[in-house]
Amino acid sequence: MSEILSARLLKYQLESPSDEWMALREIVQELALAALSEAGFFKYAAFQGGTCLRIVHKLPRFSEDLDFALLKENTEFSWAAYGDRLTQEFKAFGLDVSIQDRSKLSSAVKAAFLKQDSVGRIISFRYPRTRSQSQTIRIKLEVDSRPPAGAVHETKMLDFPYPCAVTVHDLPSLFAGKCLALLCRNFVKGRDFFDLLWYLQNQMSVNMPMLQNGLKQLGPWKDQNIEVNRAWLTQNLRTLVEKTDLNLAAEDVRGFLRPLEERGLASWSKAYFLEKIDLWSPSQT
Repeated sequence: MSEILSARLLKYQLESPSDEWMALREIVQELALAALSEAGFFKYAAFQGGTCLRIVHKLPRFSEDLDFALLKENTEFSWAAYGDRLTQEFKAFGLDVSIQDRSKLSSAVKAAFLKQDSVGRIISFRYPRTRSQSQTIRIKLEVDSRPPAGAVHETKMLDFPYPCAVTVHDLPSLFAGKCLALLCRNFVKGRDFFDLLWYLQNQMSVNMPMLQNGLKQLGPWKDQNIEVNRAWLTQNLRTLVEKTDLNLAAEDVRGFLRPLEERGLASWSKAYFLEKIDLWSPSQT
């Protein structure tokens, strides 16, 4: 099976050791998605977040973790039910993976970690790694067991490592999830701002009911009776940009970009983001 992984790696136009390592991590993410599909996970949960945008919709940046949301609330969810299937799938491709279930019953977000340190033994690196560089791929799996109501789901087919069906949030729901992250985080995450530009430039609509429900669940607007529409969202995104250190945001996302996309960070400024927000489709409601 190492030939399949090697052939997959060759499809990437690698230009640096960093490119190669991010590509390998993405291959491991795809293997995990296939294993979860085979295990029936997507009957109960949907793929969401930045990695979904990357793998399903070809967002031009790499990502770290796999984020999911249950289709129906279930605070008793545990990753333990899927551990064996994940382990078997990776072994079929010659990879030894350890899985740590870190779910906490008191938390709505149930987490597990995949740790994989055998890629280098079955794939020849084009860019040899030094002892000072990490030799282990770690991927966090998170599922929201109490997701905001209103998400719209669809089925997408992935082709690697074999055809498999994955339930995902549709693009307006993904955009709503990204707006929730942007408006409710208490720290700057540059990947959120990179993704925001992608949504705005592609004139994506927002699932406003889902966003409104999510804002009432957590963050500054928790339990408040607010009406979320395009005008409200536009104003709050503008306010967020005005108070954000975009140089700090750019540095956060830099390590997830290929050289061409990295050049685009030079244009990041408050004026640039505000212009994109104002040009966002007036048909939004």
